[in-house]
Amino acid sequence: MSKIISIGTAVPAYRHEQEQILDFMQRVYALNEADKRKLKYLYHKGGIETRYSVIPDYSLPTDKWKFYSPTEGLEPFPSLEKRMQWFNEFAPDLSLQAINDCLQNIDRKKITHLITVSCTGMSAPGLDLQLMELMQLPATISRTSVNFMGCYAFIHALKMADAFCRNDPYANVLIVCTELCTLHFQKENTIDNITSSMLFADGSAAVLVSGDNKTQGLSIDSFYSLVSAKGKKDMAWELSSTGFLMTLSGYVADLIEEDFGIMVNGALNAAKLKKENITHWCIHPGGKKILEAVHTSLEFTNGQLQTCYDVLNNYGNMSSPTVLFVLKEIMQTLRYNQEQKIFGAAFGPGLTMESFILSA
Repeated sequence: MSKIISIGTAVPAYRHEQEQILDFMQRVYALNEADKRKLKYLYHKGGIETRYSVIPDYSLPTDKWKFYSPTEGLEPFPSLEKRMQWFNEFAPDLSLQAINDCLQNIDRKKITHLITVSCTGMSAPGLDLQLMELMQLPATISRTSVNFMGCYAFIHALKMADAFCRNDPYANVLIVCTELCTLHFQKENTIDNITSSMLFADGSAAVLVSGDNKTQGLSIDSFYSLVSAKGKKDMAWELSSTGFLMTLSGYVADLIEEDFGIMVNGALNAAKLKKENITHWCIHPGGKKILEAVHTSLEFTNGQLQTCYDVLNNYGNMSSPTVLFVLKEIMQTLRYNQEQKIFGAAFGPGLTMESFILSA
């Protein structure tokens, strides 16, 4: 059996109030007064107060911008090359902060596998080799990268770590999820771009998964997934010459409300559990409407998703690390002398719904 031993998190230096980002977007999109009011309404109803970014520009006057050109239309608009250059500059250090938070009092020489996760920056050699150098890990370490899978990618990485640990009880797998979503802001005034600029943020999370049953942690019980193919055009993530393009339609929340309960019932039946057995719900806070859809789908009434709402409020949607920010908060409240079950889930392009069940 494999266990999650510890979780570490990190955010960039620049903390932006949602109101400051709103002001930036209103200027860049060159909206008329009616559209400005609509955008302000969306921002105020989004359930987010603060977000973090490696880019300082979102809350600075134009003469102090470092990433965007302080010109009309932001021309020349940042190229894909510039965005990847910034990712390669900032992602390793941010990842290392999360790793150091995760591996407090843990001997990193015992790490046998490294899995890196990202959908916002890619290169070869990439983040995995950069972290090997920064951590001075042995050249023989087993490496895997999970790329471009979106917000549910951590669960895919956790499945791999679980398989490694079940195969080798001496395995210690370090998963590192790092996303710099704010590098991919697009200036065209479209509903997809507006939604993305309202939700996404930067962050990193690291997880240590071990095959050592004697160590205290969260036992990984099971996984379950469901693809709602009718939503494959409603959530997408594509490359372009000016960065990565997000499609996130308002229909996604409707699909989740319709299908999430079905997925949860399937996962619980496979694990021979009932909803009443779950003591904590670790749901990826992809947005306020998504959490509300989950709340409705599962007929919740007593604040079961409050930790998810809190993470959304304080950090926004950081893609793959976000569910780990929620799980870390949950872990800090657990009492390991009591029987507790955690149901986790995240969503991504496809429309894909991935879940896991943990025991304390």
